[in-house]
Amino acid sequence: MEYFPAPLEKLVEQFARLPGIGGKSAQRLAFYVLGLPEEEAREFSNAIIDAKKNVTCCPVCQNFTAGGLCPICASPKRDGSVICVVADPRDVAALERAREFNGRYHVLHGVLSPMNHVGPDDLAIKPLVDRVAKGGVEEVIMATNPDTEGEATAMYLARLLKPFQVKVTRLAYGIPVGGHLEFADDATLSRALEGRQEI
Repeated sequence: MEYFPAPLEKLVEQFARLPGIGGKSAQRLAFYVLGLPEEEAREFSNAIIDAKKNVTCCPVCQNFTAGGLCPICASPKRDGSVICVVADPRDVAALERAREFNGRYHVLHGVLSPMNHVGPDDLAIKPLVDRVAKGGVEEVIMATNPDTEGEATAMYLARLLKPFQVKVTRLAYGIPVGGHLEFADDATLSRALEGRQEI
């Protein structure tokens, strides 16, 4: 039985398709949008259409851009000899917030996941290999998540890049800053011990 008019039901269904949005959150969002003045609702829908139409992938790093090179690839201040490989454009944003990395990125748009039928051809791996093959790259940092798929992707890429004589590194793992040892799981403690550094 439908509680709402069909257009509202459809709007709720569309919001419910978004990741992390359940039925109640979808309803809240739909009611919020219905409560917007018409001009704001139009701006909201136009922003979605505009982003869908105009956001593309950078031809070099595969990060999102509004056409042409992304700002990071276009910047002469960035070190092109170091490439940080990430799974998702959101990872670029996270690393940029830290303001520690001055190299360039490469976005895979996913990780290898045989269970989800994601193989090497489904990811932006070939453009990465092509970038490294051109020369000028000294180090490739694997910054995929430290889960099974992220590890498998990093190991696969490391093997692919080995013939090019570039240094392939992995982000360090361990106890988060401000964390407590008593709350760390066994795998995290093990990785922290393996990755210890001299002080």
